[in-house]
Amino acid sequence: MEISGVISAIIIGIVIGVLGRLVVPGRQRIGVLWTILIGIVAAFIGTGIASGLGVADTKGVDWVEWLIQIALAALGVVAVSKIKLRS
Repeated sequence: MEISGVISAIIIGIVIGVLGRLVVPGRQRIGVLWTILIGIVAAFIGTGIASGLGVADTKGVDWVEWLIQIALAALGVVAVSKIKLRS
């Protein structure tokens, strides 16, 4: 992966993290950096899953890939929020 691809993944990850956090109802007790990190990880994993399903590269917007990434980010936000709530 080239540096432009990594930078793109980070930017997309930030967007995915914010969208994932917006999907989760209620208040999350995690910071912005956690949200960004979760989004980046969800973007990478979601792209891998979408590639495995054969929906990563389509003509136009890859809606299925975005939905997978946002769902993973929402799950990550919930998980980290619960872990932070316990500590």
